[in-house]
Amino acid sequence: MSERFGERVRAALHAHGPLCVGIDPHAALLAAWGLSDDAQGVRKFGLRTVEAAAGRVGIVKPQVSFFERFGSQGFAALEEVLAAARAAGLIVIADAKRGDIGSTMDDYARAWLTPGSPLEADALTVNPFLGVGALDGTFALAADHGKGLFVLAATSNPEAESLQRSTGSTGETVSASVITEVSARNAAESATGEWGSFGFVIGATVDWHEAGIEPFAPAAPILAPGFGAQGATPDDLRPRFGPMSEAVIASESRSILSAGPVDLAEAITVRAAEYLEVAGV
Repeated sequence: MSERFGERVRAALHAHGPLCVGIDPHAALLAAWGLSDDAQGVRKFGLRTVEAAAGRVGIVKPQVSFFERFGSQGFAALEEVLAAARAAGLIVIADAKRGDIGSTMDDYARAWLTPGSPLEADALTVNPFLGVGALDGTFALAADHGKGLFVLAATSNPEAESLQRSTGSTGETVSASVITEVSARNAAESATGEWGSFGFVIGATVDWHEAGIEPFAPAAPILAPGFGAQGATPDDLRPRFGPMSEAVIASESRSILSAGPVDLAEAITVRAAEYLEVAGV
């Protein structure tokens, strides 16, 4: 089996700090970069972002939807971007938020997490709201191949609050229940002191108390959207995440990508240094 994903993330955060560069070729950004709003445009955008990120951060996160909207040609562009990022030594999180039941979910997992697959990534964001147990095959496949998962737990969009903060018979919120169930799987897969490979998506603007969630064990990577354009800053890292802050992957996209292709590498360098300073790496 390959090196465990949780430990790979731990090493990447130690070497490069928390910043993760999102690869989000919005139509407006394509226009600002002077690129066409088509599959060739998102391909060039993605490859330029990978080139700028390589050696400056440890992790990138392509948002699948911006490629998928161009159909098969968009997926072909995404395949190139994924392969280039992994070849550059970056950890690649495919932000596809897949979620289904049984064999359907298992094949989503095979598409994104099987070594040699055209869409191979290092980790995949997944939706647990059809039941965490529906992801059992995905957990198993990820563990077998040294891959990771980021399970939606407490997202920052206001539409999610009524579902994610509702409580069941245990008195836990849905968010807390997801973390409890996934943490049990991490405990079964991880040796003492290792990070779990099944991480969580917890928004940087989420109030943990209001969401009914607490620090968890074993430690596992936390993918934290909400930094940058959504309002959270590097200085918010420790106050927002407390004892879990060393496990945070701080995802930024528009706030960095808006620098444009010429200044992108410098923008990444500056922002990564800001995170390194507050993280104390």
